[in-house]
Amino acid sequence: MSSNPQNLSGNEIRALFLDFYAQRGHQILPSASLVPEDPTVLLTIAGMLPFKPIFLGQRTPEFKRATTSQKCIRTNDIENVGRTKRHHTFFEMLGNFSFGDYFKEQAIAWGWELSTKVFGFSPQNLVVSVFEEDDEAFGIWRDQIGVPAARIKRMGADDNFWVSGPTGPCGPCSEIYYDFHPERGDENIDLEDDSRFIEFYNLVFMQYNRDVSGSLTPLQNQNIDTGMGLERMAQILQKVANNFETDLIFPIIQTAAQIAGLDYHSSDEKTKISLKVIGDHVRSVVHMIADEIRASNVGRGYVLRRLIRRVVRHGRLIGISGEFTTKVAETAIALSESAYPNVRRREAAIMAELQREESNFLRTLERGEKLLEEIIEGVKQQGKTAISGESAFTLYDTYGFPLELTQEIAEENHLTVDEVGFNAEMQKQVERAKAAHETIDLTVQGSLDKLAEHIHSTEFIGYTQAAATAKVEVLLVGGVSQEAAEAGTEVQIVLNTTPFYAESGGQIGDRGYISGDGILVRVEDVKKESDFFVHFGRIERGTLRVGDTVTAQIDSACRRRAQANHTATHLLQAALKKIVDNGISQAGSLVSFDRLRFDFNCPRGLTAEEVQQVEEQVNTWIAEAHSAKIEVLPLAEAKARGAVAMFGEKYGEEVRVIDFPAVSMELCGGTHVSNTAEIGVFKIISEAGVASGVRRIEAVSGPAILDYLNVRDKVVKDLCDRFKVKPEEVPERITTLQTELRNSQKQVEGLKSQLAIAKSDSLLQTSASIGEFKIIVAQLEDVDAESLKSAAERLLQKIAIGAVVLGSVPEAGKVSIVAAFSPEVNKKGLQAGKFVGAIAKICGGGGGGRPNLAQAGGKDASKLPEALETALNELRSTLS
Repeated sequence: MSSNPQNLSGNEIRALFLDFYAQRGHQILPSASLVPEDPTVLLTIAGMLPFKPIFLGQRTPEFKRATTSQKCIRTNDIENVGRTKRHHTFFEMLGNFSFGDYFKEQAIAWGWELSTKVFGFSPQNLVVSVFEEDDEAFGIWRDQIGVPAARIKRMGADDNFWVSGPTGPCGPCSEIYYDFHPERGDENIDLEDDSRFIEFYNLVFMQYNRDVSGSLTPLQNQNIDTGMGLERMAQILQKVANNFETDLIFPIIQTAAQIAGLDYHSSDEKTKISLKVIGDHVRSVVHMIADEIRASNVGRGYVLRRLIRRVVRHGRLIGISGEFTTKVAETAIALSESAYPNVRRREAAIMAELQREESNFLRTLERGEKLLEEIIEGVKQQGKTAISGESAFTLYDTYGFPLELTQEIAEENHLTVDEVGFNAEMQKQVERAKAAHETIDLTVQGSLDKLAEHIHSTEFIGYTQAAATAKVEVLLVGGVSQEAAEAGTEVQIVLNTTPFYAESGGQIGDRGYISGDGILVRVEDVKKESDFFVHFGRIERGTLRVGDTVTAQIDSACRRRAQANHTATHLLQAALKKIVDNGISQAGSLVSFDRLRFDFNCPRGLTAEEVQQVEEQVNTWIAEAHSAKIEVLPLAEAKARGAVAMFGEKYGEEVRVIDFPAVSMELCGGTHVSNTAEIGVFKIISEAGVASGVRRIEAVSGPAILDYLNVRDKVVKDLCDRFKVKPEEVPERITTLQTELRNSQKQVEGLKSQLAIAKSDSLLQTSASIGEFKIIVAQLEDVDAESLKSAAERLLQKIAIGAVVLGSVPEAGKVSIVAAFSPEVNKKGLQAGKFVGAIAKICGGGGGGRPNLAQAGGKDASKLPEALETALNELRSTLS
């Protein structure tokens, strides 16, 4: 290429980057999902995130070098999207990675070669930064690459030293900037000036490990992690004013503009911002839904819902009155499908999710926008600068208008929102709900989702009471509001007051009964919908009516089991931190009546000794009879005291703290024992991995221990009866049977090998000769992979010089292929590993091995004859 920047499309930039590093020994890997394996991260936010376990030493890499184009989502600067040249929620990060292979010198050399030779950047347009103490990188740039010292800027740790956290792998980084105005000279270069400079390539040199004291020691393996922003490269190479006007995003913007009857380039700045927001956010939501994220009010689902709502609102701001998101999404899908085929495969799901969310939100907007306009006008007329918390709460409570949306619209009108006042109004509503007794007519409501707008909060008294007199506020049958329901009917009931705990924080809902005059309802589950509790059950007798006064009574035996298991999870986490690693944190949990499950972040499996020590520590705390101290505290104070919070959980200004002094202190809304002695005993059933860097412990405690022991006692008795031995003799008997089984298997394998060899010997007569070489390519019926290998080795010994390729279908749906080459064949350029791997692809598989002997597998047995025919033709062609 020439020394001038090329006008390349986004797809061409991506392909050139990946091809450049593939030619230099990097394995091209597909983009990981936007839903990361790492449970501590909500969304994939960087190209290195899928490789984090490798960089942290938690996983052995399959390849020493890799390159990717990783789709990413970041929403920390969402308010800047459309307002600046290059803030996005969705972006693609091009990266090359070395896992203990090459390091600074090679990474810098390739980064420069890619920038100047492939993308055609003139050296006069490039400036680099290095960590202020990294003399090695500075020297490489200056002495080996030839960058003038004046165009190498030393930067502090905030800009040029990458860390994964307070401790762990870290290292300096070097960034490459494009200079739009080199004519301004090299004096007083300010890389923060984004009108002149844009950073497009970051090279991270992970060479140290930081310990708890902050000390740095060299890593055994030095890694390279780089990131090149695709959108930024497109802006530079396509010579446009900002990232949004590149071919990656601008077609989406044009589609939105056409729907609104606008011309982007002649629009005012405010309209352009809205069009940019739509273009950016639609890319995000298309890829999020394609990766099976659904809109909700929590976690990544909330991020998706918020992005969709911002698209809809900015559509309204530019004059689009009806539904339009699916039309714009069609363009986004078309732009992305070549690089990310899953967006086309998931097109129906994308369209359905967008249509549903847009339709629902338009109704919310119609109800609240007019009122908000009146509120803003009133605030301005009064000469004030803030919307009151009371007004913001009215929008939220009556019209379902999210607080952040009110804040966003207020900011556009140069106003703020009294968030403290809003929270105060929210608390007042909770207090009012405790005294509310009026019957609310919900006859027209069709589902539980719609009730949130009409029902006040349910008063929960279950922390201190097991029973309560309550009033039936809502009665649903199949989600449809009814005035009455008879015996035999499955119902959902909303009471004004309840002692039933609703499923939350991993703890399942209470069981029990709702009873009254001639009425009995068995409650099987309780869930919390918005601010009210829904009791799921079946009417056993009588007729239940809205307005009935009833007694709600929990099953105390079930509650005690849940309390024991929930407190046990707190003790378990404390024990894991104490014995295994203080950095362990909760990644999920389940508290049931019969067992508990605790997921935690840990890079390795626990040893048997550690599991035993953890179990013993929990039982020690149980026996020591630690009393619970339960308080409601300001969130900041609770954290200051050291209370453990669960990552990703949303907490209010005040939180409930469960404290077993000197043992465990956590933020938790669940039910617990008042003293650890009430748990009785604790037993770990299993410990295993469930995801990369996430382990799971399953255990039982309290009364559930007896159930656990009874099941195992029955199993032991059954084994004793079968083996005719005493319980203590069962392990020895099993060992004997295992030995006998292994011996029998060896005999069978030997017979199979002999049969395969016998079958293969007949193939000697079918060998083809090409000069000094003999070739045998054949299919053997019903021969397993190991026997096939033995047969190929024997045949190669007999023909001495040549090649043997054998295939078989040892069982349905499986293909086995073996290649054995003599040294003379290797000298012709044929390697058994590469050869058999390529052949196996025909059968939908792969494999490899040594140059002289290799095995591969496949899934499509019908393609085996074609694969063997290809192998024969390839051998004939090369060896002749």
